[in-house]
Amino acid sequence: MTRATPLRLRPVTGSSPLEITPARLIVAGYTGRDEEAVMAHIAELADIGVPPPPTVPAFYDLDPALLTTDPVVAVLGAATSGEVEPVIIRHGGRHFLAVGSDHTDRDLEKTDISASKAACPKPLGETVLPLPDDLAAFDWDSVVATSEVDGEPYQKGALAGLRRPGDVLERLAAALPDTDGDLVLFGGTLPLTTGHFVFGSGWRLQLRLPDGTSLTHSYKTTGSA
Repeated sequence: MTRATPLRLRPVTGSSPLEITPARLIVAGYTGRDEEAVMAHIAELADIGVPPPPTVPAFYDLDPALLTTDPVVAVLGAATSGEVEPVIIRHGGRHFLAVGSDHTDRDLEKTDISASKAACPKPLGETVLPLPDDLAAFDWDSVVATSEVDGEPYQKGALAGLRRPGDVLERLAAALPDTDGDLVLFGGTLPLTTGHFVFGSGWRLQLRLPDGTSLTHSYKTTGSA
């Protein structure tokens, strides 16, 4: 792994900025709360050549150097796409919520899911929300996630469709060793309104909380086919 660049993040509460260099970057997949729907989705992906995951949820252990808050990211190939995800950041024993995109090489995904995720940067919004010590006290289910690609709606739904942070973190600890320190965990995503991947160049992500607070990030991709 290459050395990760420190991430400079801003809490929405106006407290002091954070500078963190996470030891681990984990992307969680197949985190839908409806297990039957998850299995149906895995079957749909199998029909287009995407291999099933070894476990459900699945955890992909990636290089933290892939994380970036930059507004422009470089990708290789024409068939890459992003998606909105809630991101749990653990730093110094505290947890924070951010918005991010598990940008992925969709051609490579058909043969090697882990490699397809490792092939692309992982955009991350620099504004974060401090979470309560008791993660169960946070109203996760009422947060609404949306994404747009090139100005067109791409995803929209409540995080009630995804496993809660405490559940995913507990399953992560059981699945992978040495994940109890500082980390960034992408928590999964929601169905596409288009029903298919869109290989656009401009992405906008948002998590909107019940009190009106929004965590947003926009980025563009650049690269060669």
